[in-house]
Amino acid sequence: MMKLVECVPNFSEGRDMATIEKITDEIQATEGVKLLDVDPGKDTNRTVVTLIGTPEAAVEAAFRAIAKAAEVIDMAKHTGAHARMGATDVCPFVPVSGVTMEDCVELARELGVRVGKELGIPVYLYEHAALKPERRNLATIRAGEYEGLAEKLEDPEWKPDFGPAEFNSKVGATVIGAREFLIAYNVNLNTRDTKIAREIAFSIREKGRLKRDGEGKVVRDDNGKALRASGIFKECKAVGWYMEDFGRAQISINLVNYKITPPHLVFDECCRLASELGVRVTGSELVGLIPLEAMLQAGIYYLEKQGKTKGVPEGELIHIADLSLGLSDLYPFEADKKIIEYQFDKGNVLTSMKIDEFTDLLSTDSPAPGGGSVAALCGALSGALSSMVGALTHGKKGYEETFTEMEKIGIRGQELKTAFLADVDRDTEAFNRVMDAMRLPKKTDEDKAQRTAAVEEATKQATLVPLGVLERSLEAAKLARRVVEKGNANSISDAGVAALAARTAAEGAFLNVRINLPGIEDESFKKKTLDRAVKLRDEIVKNTEKTVALAEKSMD
Repeated sequence: MMKLVECVPNFSEGRDMATIEKITDEIQATEGVKLLDVDPGKDTNRTVVTLIGTPEAAVEAAFRAIAKAAEVIDMAKHTGAHARMGATDVCPFVPVSGVTMEDCVELARELGVRVGKELGIPVYLYEHAALKPERRNLATIRAGEYEGLAEKLEDPEWKPDFGPAEFNSKVGATVIGAREFLIAYNVNLNTRDTKIAREIAFSIREKGRLKRDGEGKVVRDDNGKALRASGIFKECKAVGWYMEDFGRAQISINLVNYKITPPHLVFDECCRLASELGVRVTGSELVGLIPLEAMLQAGIYYLEKQGKTKGVPEGELIHIADLSLGLSDLYPFEADKKIIEYQFDKGNVLTSMKIDEFTDLLSTDSPAPGGGSVAALCGALSGALSSMVGALTHGKKGYEETFTEMEKIGIRGQELKTAFLADVDRDTEAFNRVMDAMRLPKKTDEDKAQRTAAVEEATKQATLVPLGVLERSLEAAKLARRVVEKGNANSISDAGVAALAARTAAEGAFLNVRINLPGIEDESFKKKTLDRAVKLRDEIVKNTEKTVALAEKSMD
């Protein structure tokens, strides 16, 4: 899984597009990131920028943007409707894929150190990155705004987490943090009545509604404060409104943490509440982007409700989620534009090619892709076949006792398929890195030493890729054995081919490990790697020979 984070810096300029472009140009010039959105606001005099990239690249892009904002924005001349403290007001990191919240906390602190030290800007950390509990809430840190910052910096209690405790009238201060992904999600109703939409919103949102007595009067505590009845979902904000363009009421929802409250649970509850109120949910819509994980969770959830196996491809899970949530109710749902991971350009990867394109390239004199990529592809085919047999067994009469195991095999087969496909490209990338290292200069002794070290490291990595294929091939072989033993008898030949494909993947990966080892000087690494490769290859060969023999016997 590719490591991706989202970063959403907010800059205190929303009117001068030339100034905004100078900032966003810094982001676009950073390798490894993609600028997803630039949203300027004239009244707020503020621009919200959204970028996605690898963790290291996202930090670099954010730093460059903050540095440029400090150069081109003068806070002493700034006015706007939105609360703000500095040229770069706030800059949160959001985990997308392959990274944890803890990772984003480290990124926020890394950026905070750089901004404070290299740019001399006072930095406060908020949300999950906060070093003090009282600084977790952004509104608390920003209280008093820019106009009160000079006084705040004189208070020892408000010493910045990084950077000088000195007021700089031009740049102000910056708040950096880590937070969860916010999903803007709306549910559509077959009514114009906004009262019904608001009633459902009050029921589902965490804030809930005001408590009322039997006469409809607001219930208050001894101090006269109105009491509230909490809503159904945590980390959920919602209101009801009317959409003029579509002539219907809608429940507008912000899911602050989809890992606690995912869209599919909110959708189903809205359907239930709407039915009680005599109306119907017609579908829903996403405003902005959604993490892939949230879509996959929805697909799995609805397949479970249907009693279907969850061992299906990623694209099918997304399709089921789209259909079940009615995401195409107002306009077609386009996964490639709505799923945040799909926004990141992975380049011209082999696995995006058509079969004939891949085999045509493979058949040329290009050294890559080669046997390593083909071995990984065979592994992917093995996992896919085992998953297929699992799906053909799950739900079939006479195989009830195997349903649970077959579903697990289907899910794991899909996971292996995805991992092997990543190895197809990873093997070629590793080969290219070796070639790049070989091309390094070798004019001086220092050049030669650096080149030798680079070639050694690149060759080791090029060896570890097929070793990883070997590791996975063993699990693929074991999956194939189980579907031969317990799977649908009508698919026994498919299960046998899954075993043979796993063996081919292993044999091919073993050869690619062997061919790389002579180019490595580290004898300890060579011995450990070869011993592991031989053991894996031998175990897989024995396993698959027995599996194929079992498959042939069952056909007699």
